[in-house]
Amino acid sequence: MLRKLPVFTLGVEEEYQIIDPNTRDLRSHMSKIVDGAKIFLKEQVKAEMHQSVVEVGTNICQTVADARKEVSFLRRKIVDLASEQGLVVGASGTHPFSKWQDQPITDDPRYHMIVKELQDTARSNLIFGLHVHVGIENREIALHIMNQACYFLPHIYALSTNSPFWEGRNTGFKAFRAHVFAKFPRTGLPEYFDSVQSYDNFLETLVKTNCIDNPKKIWWDLRMHPFFSTIEFRICDMCLTVDETICIVALIQAVVAKLYKMHMMNTSFNIYRIALIRENKFRAARYGTDGLMIDFGQKTEVPYKELMIELLDFVDDVVDELGSREEINYVHQILKTGTGADKQLQVFEDGGHDLTKVVDFIVGEFTKGI
Repeated sequence: MLRKLPVFTLGVEEEYQIIDPNTRDLRSHMSKIVDGAKIFLKEQVKAEMHQSVVEVGTNICQTVADARKEVSFLRRKIVDLASEQGLVVGASGTHPFSKWQDQPITDDPRYHMIVKELQDTARSNLIFGLHVHVGIENREIALHIMNQACYFLPHIYALSTNSPFWEGRNTGFKAFRAHVFAKFPRTGLPEYFDSVQSYDNFLETLVKTNCIDNPKKIWWDLRMHPFFSTIEFRICDMCLTVDETICIVALIQAVVAKLYKMHMMNTSFNIYRIALIRENKFRAARYGTDGLMIDFGQKTEVPYKELMIELLDFVDDVVDELGSREEINYVHQILKTGTGADKQLQVFEDGGHDLTKVVDFIVGEFTKGI
């Protein structure tokens, strides 16, 4: 008889846009929001490379319900602090029209070092993501799950698509953020590792050869965190609403729990070539939930929504034990009403292609459901 699942703790990081309510452009908050937040939130809030970005992170959460409370609290607190500076807050993978050339870099040695090395690749990285940590103490099991979970990254990514615009243009993609980030080294889908030793040897080689000064500069879509006992999902766009964020958090936790359960039963999910999974990632970025994805087992194209229903069936036997059925079921709402990208594009069409209306929509959705 299979023993009870362990607690798969969660940590959620969100990156917010700080916006001028008059121009609707991104606006530097001159560290005032971060400095004000640190009084209440300590290390849960920090500046990012660009001064118009604020990153927040939850405490370690035992359940998805705990994560919802934390994310809701953090969103509300940052809105209040921004309001004190005459600013507003929004959530999207990219800003609809702000240009990176106009955005000052945060005065911090870490960011100065990155810009010195990567130049315009770093300066132009004006993007906003959602990162989800799932706690796993055993590194061998964590690597095993990481290798298998790569298959599901495009499925999860499609649900989060929320960056259709870049520098005032409709890009034709539901998620353009990943294409901006792809200019960075050590991004994208991780390769397969057959052991923790080979994984550690890889990191050690990069450090010893001065490719990186610490393993945190591995910016893959999914990674074993170098300092925490977590696997970190980094592929998702920043979500419009708390409901969408928490739905994706719940789905990620359920995938990890299911793969863990299979491992404990001496079974495993198929490992597919990263080059094949990359094809599905492109389709997710281009079409979101409306396109076709590849079922590699059947070697055929399948409507994304059918594959997502299969994924929900796949994780169904762990959802109730995780206590996240309500949050998981929100997937059906996203499939019905569209992702953040779909909603942004609808506002764009209905508003006569006025991108300021899209910004107003992003801001208006930020605290929806809190």
